Amino acid sequence: MSKKPDPRSYTRGLDIADELIDGRHGPIPVRRYAPGIGAGQDKDPLIWLHGGAFSWGGLDQLESHAVACALANEGWPVVAVDYRLAPPWSWIRKPKPGILPGIRFPVPLEDVVDVIHAIRNEVPRRRLVLGGASAGACLAAAATLHLRDEEMEGPDRLVLAYGTFHAALPALTPEIKARVRGRHGIAQFNRATVERMNRNYAGSPAAMSDFHAFPGGANLAGFPPTLMLDADHDTLRASGQAFSDELKDAGTAIEYRLVADSRHGFLDKPETPAFAEGIRRMQVWLNCSRRDEAGNGASSAEA
Repeated sequence: MSKKPDPRSYTRGLDIADELIDGRHGPIPVRRYAPGIGAGQDKDPLIWLHGGAFSWGGLDQLESHAVACALANEGWPVVAVDYRLAPPWSWIRKPKPGILPGIRFPVPLEDVVDVIHAIRNEVPRRRLVLGGASAGACLAAAATLHLRDEEMEGPDRLVLAYGTFHAALPALTPEIKARVRGRHGIAQFNRATVERMNRNYAGSPAAMSDFHAFPGGANLAGFPPTLMLDADHDTLRASGQAFSDELKDAGTAIEYRLVADSRHGFLDKPETPAFAEGIRRMQVWLNCSRRDEAGNGASSAEA
């Protein structure tokens, strides 16, 4: 079995620094990735949120570190966020009823919002990209909704990778069912595990119906241009596809891409073709949408 690479082996000359940003719940650890000389250096800042079912992950996680390095090497200054996590949860046991103790919604969301405000204040005349994977994609979309509802400036573009956006997993389409059969059905999320994950994060029955916790099904009017990447063999694609349709219905400029022959979490495996394809899709869309913004056009990245 090959040894997993050191998370810090992807730096390739980048200027990387760990810092703390002040937040309402205390300091928020972030890792900044500054592009190397000759990488562009004029692109907009990108805030990136790792996944981990709201309870796991961090700045050394490859879904955070390797993604940030790959984007920074293309000239995007990246700020990866170590938002506060809910306690670990069980895939087989239901959470206790009532209000759960510890870190729960809205604390992780408010960490993300506080980082957005801080980066906005640092570069007030620059546009801002917000992105995330899995639970991080949910937090990115929820933060965008929260900022819109509070009439505050949100991100100018969104990148959402294999996210879960709904309090309950939508029904799987026949096409998704066909892609999660046999060996591809191993270790998949189902409605019960999604409910346990979300209930653990929400912390209370009332929060399960709060669109700022799970933005799926909300009025999404006013969302910025969005790139969505979903995994091929992934039950959570049911939530991603539904959220994509909801964004389209709200008038959002949305590009939805399915990464062929990939599983949930492919951005956590930088040695795989799926990771390379996911990063390529991000880079193409970010560069095209940036050119469109400069020309006051709509995003229409194709590759």
